[in-house]
Amino acid sequence: MSARNPGMELDLEWVSKVRVNHQAVLKRAQQIQGRKLPKKQWQAAWLLRAVTCIDLTTLAGDDTPSNVHRLCLKAIQPVRQDLMESMDMHDKGVTTAAVCVYPARVADAVKSLKAANSSIPVASVATGFPAGQTALKTRLEEVRMAVEDGASEIDIVINRMLALTGQWEALYQEIRQFREACGEAHMKTILAVGELGTFANVYKASLVAMMAGSDFIKTSTGKETVNATYPVAIVMVRAIRDYFLRTGHKVGFKPAGGIRTAKDSLVWLTLMKEELGDEWLRPSLFRLGASSLLADIERQLYHYVTGRYAAYHELPMA
Repeated sequence: MSARNPGMELDLEWVSKVRVNHQAVLKRAQQIQGRKLPKKQWQAAWLLRAVTCIDLTTLAGDDTPSNVHRLCLKAIQPVRQDLMESMDMHDKGVTTAAVCVYPARVADAVKSLKAANSSIPVASVATGFPAGQTALKTRLEEVRMAVEDGASEIDIVINRMLALTGQWEALYQEIRQFREACGEAHMKTILAVGELGTFANVYKASLVAMMAGSDFIKTSTGKETVNATYPVAIVMVRAIRDYFLRTGHKVGFKPAGGIRTAKDSLVWLTLMKEELGDEWLRPSLFRLGASSLLADIERQLYHYVTGRYAAYHELPMA
């Protein structure tokens, strides 16, 4: 992970001056989606890069120790061994960036990864995920419990009501408390952009989250009706860039929700490369929150190696 973001005092003047040119954002998003994507070995290399940035996630009501265990094994060996050997990548230590689960399943994930001698971090959603509508005391306790159980990354959700009503001071103070509860764990702040109404609100919430010490800002819980979209991502990464220019601190970015195809992952990498540069194309500053994306990337790599598409039974699912 990148060096921790220490945060700063809340700069309300900066927040209040935010203006976003709606049309320009949409135009830029269209440009990025229209880019020619890499082919052949370049595409395979980019897809493997995408794999190393995935937070392999299961956030289902029916999660059990055994499906979390399977997820952990998939995170350790995300692409079939024979395919990795064909690409001469089998000894490069390619794993996903993290495994992401509910707080109640953190101990299971930590145990599975430890047993496999893996140092992949466990991320946990917390703070009344996905709505963030429980009492502050409960949300803070949830963060502490996940950290105690061994989570080294915490994905918190903001209280959308505070952002929608412009209570930036209150939002800042709340995120500061989550930051404290995280202790040594890295904190990713989920803005739930589909519920923030305007690009200006997204930009302001991004700034406030970074000022309060977030190490990453994340688009969505994956449970909203609108999740990670390219226009919203442009607004967020430009807030990251402005924050970096002002403070010298690099904050990471994590789109999540609805990212399912290998092609999607290539567009996300392109967006990061063009907007923030190569430095942000690594797991310490870029994550893809996804549960089904890996399966499609593996299918594309299978096609690259063998020249044909795999039948679904040929590739083990996470």
